[in-house]
Amino acid sequence: MTSSIPGGLAAASNQPAPAAAAGGAPRVVATWLLVCCALVFALIVVGGVTRLTHSGLSITEWQPILGTLPPLSESQWNEAFAKYQVTPEYLQVNRGMSIDAFKGIFWMEYVHRLLGRLVGFAFIVPLLWFVARGKLPSSPGLAPMLFGIFLLGAAQGALGWYMVQSGLVDDPRVSQLRLTAHLGLALLIFAAMFWTALTLLRPAGAADARTGPLFRGAVSLAALIFVMALSGGLVAGIRAGFAYNTFPLMNGHVVPPEIMQISPWYMNFVNNMATVQFDHRLLAWTLLVLVPIWWWRVRATPEVPARARFAAHLLLAMLLAQVSLGISTLLLVVPLPLAALHQAGAVLLFAAALHAAHALRRQAGDSDHLLLAASGAMITAPPRIERR
Repeated sequence: MTSSIPGGLAAASNQPAPAAAAGGAPRVVATWLLVCCALVFALIVVGGVTRLTHSGLSITEWQPILGTLPPLSESQWNEAFAKYQVTPEYLQVNRGMSIDAFKGIFWMEYVHRLLGRLVGFAFIVPLLWFVARGKLPSSPGLAPMLFGIFLLGAAQGALGWYMVQSGLVDDPRVSQLRLTAHLGLALLIFAAMFWTALTLLRPAGAADARTGPLFRGAVSLAALIFVMALSGGLVAGIRAGFAYNTFPLMNGHVVPPEIMQISPWYMNFVNNMATVQFDHRLLAWTLLVLVPIWWWRVRATPEVPARARFAAHLLLAMLLAQVSLGISTLLLVVPLPLAALHQAGAVLLFAAALHAAHALRRQAGDSDHLLLAASGAMITAPPRIERR
C-alpha cells in the first residue's frame, strides 16, 4: 500500500525529466525530499499509533536535546515514572500501573519523538550540504523555501509539546484542537516537500486551456481531502470513532438527533461526537461523488497526458481504499491495526491528490502555487525548471 505513490511517480509520465539546472542537481534534491516525505509519513503513522495506545502523555517534559537519550538506569526509570505518577492520566486512568507497563507506553512516545528528531536531522544536514556545495538547482526562491520548511518542522515540534501540555493539567486527554493542528501542520510540511520534489522531477505540461479546469478541480479535491483529514483529527481527539458504530446510518438515523445538543451551537463542531463524526462522514460522501466525476472528466479529455490519467486512476483507487478502511475501522470499533492503516491512508490519499494536481499543471496559466483553502496556508514550490 505504501509503495503505490513512488511507483506512480516513476512509471506514469510520458514526459522526459528536466535537465539538470546549471550548478545544481535537481534529481538528487528531489530524491532527498521524497525520502523526507517518507519519514514524515512514518512520523504521522507512528503518531497515530502513539495516540491509539494512549502513550502520548507518558513523557512529561520537552527536552529537544537532552531528551534524545532515554532513561538508562533503574534510578532514571524511577524518576521518569514518578513524574508520570502525578499526571491526570495516571491519577484518573492508570492508577496502580506498574513500572513495566509504564515502560511500554514510554517507549512508544519516545520512538515518536526520536523519529521527529530524525526527520529534522535528515532535512537540515543534507540541505546545508546542498547549499555549501552548490547542488541546489538555480531556481529563485528555492533555498529560502526549503529553509522555511525546516522552520515549519521546528514549529511542529513545539506544537507537539503544546498539544501534550494540554493533557498534563486536569483533563487526561490532549486538546482535540491542538491535536488537529498538529496533524494539519504535518500534512502541510509533507505537501510542501512532495510538491517541490515533483516540480524538480517533472517539467510542466504544455499550456492548454482545456486541462485548466481539471487542474483546478484536482487542487480543490486536494483541499477537500486536507479538510477531511483535519475532521479525522477531531474524530480521534474526542474518540468519536467509538460511538455510532453502524453504517451507513448513524444508529438508525441519517442525521443523529443529538447533532446540535451542545450550547453554544458552534461548539458542537469540535466537542459533540455526533456532529464531528457526521461531518467526517459527510466529507467522505462528498468525495465519493466528486472524485469519480473528476476522474470521468479526465478520461474524457484527450489532451490529458498519460501521467495525469494514471494519477486520476490512482486517486480514485486510493479514495475507495481509504473509505473502505474508514468503514471497517468504524464497524469494528477502532482496532489498532485498522485505525493505523486508516491514518496512513489519509496521507497517501492526500499525496495522490497532490500528484494528480501536479500532473495537470501547465507552463502558462496555472502556477506552482497550491492553496490549501482549509488552513489558509500557501504551499509555494520553486519556479519550474525548463528543459534545455
